[in-house]
Amino acid sequence: MKRKYIWLLVITGFLVALDQLIKVYVHTHFHLGESVIVIPNFFNLTYVRNFGAAFGFLAESHPSFRELFFLSMPPIALLIILGILRGVKDSDTKQIIALSSIFGGAIGNYIDRIRFRYVIDFLDFHLYNRWSWPAFNVADMAIVGGVGLLLLLMFLENKEHKKNKLKEEGAG
Repeated sequence: MKRKYIWLLVITGFLVALDQLIKVYVHTHFHLGESVIVIPNFFNLTYVRNFGAAFGFLAESHPSFRELFFLSMPPIALLIILGILRGVKDSDTKQIIALSSIFGGAIGNYIDRIRFRYVIDFLDFHLYNRWSWPAFNVADMAIVGGVGLLLLLMFLENKEHKKNKLKEEGAG
């Protein structure tokens, strides 16, 4: 088996296991809306059910549309990620890690969608309960981290490409 697929399996397995273990704990030990202060005026563990996507996007849409959308899109996204990964060199560890993180996060949230028709969120950051970031979970962190790493890699690659192009023009 190619190295990149081993990375995919290991990272995905770890992220899904961690995400689901914490979600099971929150789901079975917290009441909906219950909050435990971890860092006063900054961070709580709060049981939230997210029927939408990031920031509650589409949460208020018709349930039939929402369920169809959220049950059909992740498999499509996972196939796209596998297609992209197929073209990535085995030696491009950073890109493999980024894609694997997105893949693992997508599976973690998809499991919730299949089981509950919503995603369990619990990481609740706020400043003095005035300014609040929408609650999220480990799978969300993996997706955002993976996308962030991909964007950084693309930015650095573009910067390197421009630098090489200037060198070539200067030498020519």
